[in-house]
Amino acid sequence: MWVLIAGVATLVLAHTAPFPFLVDRFAPDHSLWHMPRDTTPPVVYLTFDDGPNPTATPDLLDVLRDSGARATFFLIDDHLTPATAPIVRRMFAEGHAVALHSNKRALMMKSPASLAGTVTHQRERIQQLAGGDPCRLFRPHGGWRSTAMIAGLERIDHRLAGWSFGLWDFNWYRRPEPASLAKRLARRASAGDIVVMHDGHHANPRADRQYTVAATRDLVPALRARGFEFGTLC
Repeated sequence: MWVLIAGVATLVLAHTAPFPFLVDRFAPDHSLWHMPRDTTPPVVYLTFDDGPNPTATPDLLDVLRDSGARATFFLIDDHLTPATAPIVRRMFAEGHAVALHSNKRALMMKSPASLAGTVTHQRERIQQLAGGDPCRLFRPHGGWRSTAMIAGLERIDHRLAGWSFGLWDFNWYRRPEPASLAKRLARRASAGDIVVMHDGHHANPRADRQYTVAATRDLVPALRARGFEFGTLC
């Protein structure tokens, strides 16, 4: 019985673990879960998922502009419209990186060819609507991934993007409190770490994400006080 339970748990974690696991070991060059540690000064990488969100992303961009920090934004294709495209154009103009995200776990079930076609279509929409070229990075919804997904990304010279262990704003289904979130992330971060927060929601394109704005306002100076600078994943 315990062998069966362990086998099922391993199979689930292989595809859903919020850290590198079995699926990623098959193609280590095609998954990104951490950046180089040996930079001077040390660099931390802020990333934001599920935008563009007209109720929060512009405020977040204001915070990043005023603090002189850069970030990488992982966008959901369904949330990119002619109305939100100016937000993405601003990301490019202010030196941030833009990459691809998804709001459907079912993408891990696509064939490599189908996944490659989906991601290519998303890239083209960003280029057409926002006038910029996104990174060759794709972050799957919730980190749900498969070897077929990684093979599909490899076909079009993309990498699967993850994040550093524990450096996310998930709070066990309770709304994060900005000050405590910023304190936790600032305390745990180390050189080369990838932090993931959410300026949007996978299903609600106008979700209230002001906690992310407020937390980022506290987080950037807290990390700077520890000697960190900010980079993009591209």
